[in-house]
Amino acid sequence: MSKRRVVVTGLGVVSPVGNDVNTLWNNITSGHVGIGELTKLNPDDFSVKIAGEVKDFDPKEYMEKREARKMDLFTQYAVAASKMAVEDSGLEITEENASRVGVWIGSGIGGMTTYEESFRKYMDKGRVSPFFIPMIIPDMASGQVSILLGAKGINSCSVTACASGTNSIGDAFKVIERGDADAMITGGAEAPFNHMSLAGFSSMGALSTNTDAQTASRPFDQNRDGFVMGEGSGVIVLESLESAQQRGANIYAEIIGYGSTGDAYHITAPAPEGEGAARAMQQALEDAEINADEMDYINAHGTSTEYNDKYETTAVKTVFKDHAYQLAMSSTKSMTGHLLGAAGGVEAIITALSLKNNIMPPTVNYETPDEDCDLDYVANEAREKELNVAMTNSLGFGGHNASLVFKKFQ
Repeated sequence: MSKRRVVVTGLGVVSPVGNDVNTLWNNITSGHVGIGELTKLNPDDFSVKIAGEVKDFDPKEYMEKREARKMDLFTQYAVAASKMAVEDSGLEITEENASRVGVWIGSGIGGMTTYEESFRKYMDKGRVSPFFIPMIIPDMASGQVSILLGAKGINSCSVTACASGTNSIGDAFKVIERGDADAMITGGAEAPFNHMSLAGFSSMGALSTNTDAQTASRPFDQNRDGFVMGEGSGVIVLESLESAQQRGANIYAEIIGYGSTGDAYHITAPAPEGEGAARAMQQALEDAEINADEMDYINAHGTSTEYNDKYETTAVKTVFKDHAYQLAMSSTKSMTGHLLGAAGGVEAIITALSLKNNIMPPTVNYETPDEDCDLDYVANEAREKELNVAMTNSLGFGGHNASLVFKKFQ
């Protein structure tokens, strides 16, 4: 069976650096940091004082107030991003094509805020909302998007920690490629600002305790001390090339490869030397049927943690060998913070726009080189370059590794 070509025709985003794609892209390419003081929780309760929070989000712009009350914030973000992406794509979902349009949106932890609030209400009053279960389960982002947009095709959710968004996009890509759908609304969503999530990540020692919001997230820098938690949603519309061309859709990029592996090593630490990440990247290259030396740019997972940045760098060198020093890679988490299960969706959008506009976003706050991180990280300023092929990586707790390869559409 021949593979169908799959293209990106719509983009939608809610993020710390903007709640629409143009604002996101302008801020990312100008090196604007969207991280600030923690406001959704009392910073005095935590060792962490800063966060990548979404600002000025009003769910009523995207859904009825009564519908929003039935959704955790992560689902509200997903609905908003999905509606933006579908509108951007120009895709009209009708009774005739609804069964050929699917939804696949991932989340790492789902409705933790609802869970926490509902537990307190139960302890105080002995009851919870009848919407409690539908609000906390991670698949409800996909479910609500399907209901509100009328998409009746495959409806699923990848829950692979920080790789959730990337795995969801990769899995949705394969649905179209094999002919089971003509279009997929896909990406990731996360809203983790509650006491238990922040306390849990803090207890693990995963979060930066730097109090300078502008410089705390510093991927690949020797003085990095952990990631900055973020929130939001990134959703793209994937479509078969035939479908997109039939309706004259704008095409941002083509998706040509997907790799997904497991470390089988540790619940939180990456496998030594990034062995699992390297296999995911290699799989993605082979699926894309391209050579390593064709890669121009990598949007790195780049969390600003000691082991991720070191081992992701090693993995890139393992896969790309000498060409690793010719390509460029950057971590846009230096500006957004780490959006957990939403990161892959937002970073797929940035990767597609990089190809479309021939601009590589910077890794800001890169000041002190680390001898273990010795590649070209597009330090501090965006760079223009003719780009044809780009990759984005996501690596999650539990040993989940996912890589996507995008190509300039021709």
